[in-house]
Amino acid sequence: MIARIADKLKEYKTIIIHRHMRPDPDALGSQLGLKNIIATAFPEKNVFAVGEEEPSLAFLGIMDCVPDSMYEGALVIVCDTANTGRISDERYKLGETLIKLDHHPNEEPYGDIIYVDTTVSSTSELVVALVQEIDFLHLTKESAFLLYGGIVGDTGRFRFRNTTSDTMIRTALLIETGFDSQEFYVNLYKKSLKMVRLEGYILQNFEVIEGKVGVMRLPADLLETYDVTANESSLLVNSFADVEGLAAWVFFVEEGETIRCRIRSKKTVINTIAKEHNGGGHPVAAGATAYSWEETGVIVEKLLQVCQN
Repeated sequence: MIARIADKLKEYKTIIIHRHMRPDPDALGSQLGLKNIIATAFPEKNVFAVGEEEPSLAFLGIMDCVPDSMYEGALVIVCDTANTGRISDERYKLGETLIKLDHHPNEEPYGDIIYVDTTVSSTSELVVALVQEIDFLHLTKESAFLLYGGIVGDTGRFRFRNTTSDTMIRTALLIETGFDSQEFYVNLYKKSLKMVRLEGYILQNFEVIEGKVGVMRLPADLLETYDVTANESSLLVNSFADVEGLAAWVFFVEEGETIRCRIRSKKTVINTIAKEHNGGGHPVAAGATAYSWEETGVIVEKLLQVCQN
């Protein structure tokens, strides 16, 4: 599989890289890190990264404006996206060859080449693994900064169970490039005053049900009051995660006609619940979509049941 990917990188003059909607550090880190690595190896090629912008992560980089005509005869790579419905920019279909790079369960095996490894912490770590195996790819300070960000984001600063010895070895390779890791942390964890105010509200108002399940509901009018977007609120999903006794917690965020559900747990498998409500993800970190506040109540009951079991 890696050899096939290497051949395609050599073959195509134009390479366009996508990732999922509402990007997190791993989505952007793997996408932009891979772009930098390929462009460094092949300065004569056209290498682009596309998708909607995420202002809170703008320090990682900006997206390219690519006309439809560039997709003709192009190689398209989609990073960190388990299913096609979540790919940012539907033009991924217009390329000649499609590669899927991901670390989520391969529930929708789309693409001409599928490289999915659920044993790595993140797609950013998967990109580092590619560099280890493909002799003409090399890390730069810029790509290391981006990939480090993706790994840190998906491992919770190396606290989550998905952090392995291989994760640490690959992270060491990034650090050896000499990039400024402090700059990354300063940018990632800085908070605007409005976000601090919202976090204070959350800490005062979240519920704990039967001592096991934490619940926070953020209706649209509340986000408007604090002048915070639904996507910005995702940065606070773990704000009460360390409360003693919590086995799982969920953020419900109203956005338009839907309610986005961010579900997390310490070790209880919760992605099965997400799948039942238009979502999916990792066993202990998943997302779903509800279409009424009543449906969010059903999700909470299911969470409580699996935590009790």
